Amino acid sequence: MSFSLQHKSFALTTRNMKHYQTEFKTSSELIAYPNSMDFMEARVHDIINGEKSDLVWLLEHPPLYTAGTSAKNADLLDANKFPVFDAGRGGEHTYHGPGQRIAYVMLNLKERHNNKPDLKKYVSQLEQWIINSLARLSVKGEKREGRVGIWVCNKQKEEKIAAIGIRVRKWVTFHGISLNINPDLSHFSGIVPCGLKEYGITSLEKLGVKVTGKEIDEILEQEFQKIFD
Repeated sequence: MSFSLQHKSFALTTRNMKHYQTEFKTSSELIAYPNSMDFMEARVHDIINGEKSDLVWLLEHPPLYTAGTSAKNADLLDANKFPVFDAGRGGEHTYHGPGQRIAYVMLNLKERHNNKPDLKKYVSQLEQWIINSLARLSVKGEKREGRVGIWVCNKQKEEKIAAIGIRVRKWVTFHGISLNINPDLSHFSGIVPCGLKEYGITSLEKLGVKVTGKEIDEILEQEFQKIFD
């Protein structure tokens, strides 16, 4: 397979001063979901074997639904609306499509957590990464107990602006986050997003924030270094 990728790397140093590299890659075209899964599988294998560095891959998919390991059949409201893929990550149903920035995060948690890998800490770091990135755009993102993802209060209504779904193999992570920049929000109508019927979905565009994908990518890179370094 081939992808059009722009990439850069930066050095990270753990508390014990071990030195390693993390790459950021950006795809300019829509990436088919099966291709992204194949790419992640290969990269995680190489990270586990010490052959390649950690990677954060920023991309967008064509319209599709994914089902996590906790997905309920009843929450797939329209199976014919878009292709549906088993994701292998935690969580329930979610939508991916143009205007939504995906960050697939492939990190060696044993390295980053000083040989004491902690999934709860990692999820908290992902949440804070999104919150800090949104703050750069004057958007207040918030965590909610018992609800994975990041939420905003829009006209006194809580709406989800970013989702989190992870998988781990030998303490190397798969999948990551999705942030709604300006997707077609009607596309979420074919599922109950993350199994939560009583809450809405929003985007930066819906909140009145005009920002390009390139600008979001730059913010995500900068804030990632602050959280994970």
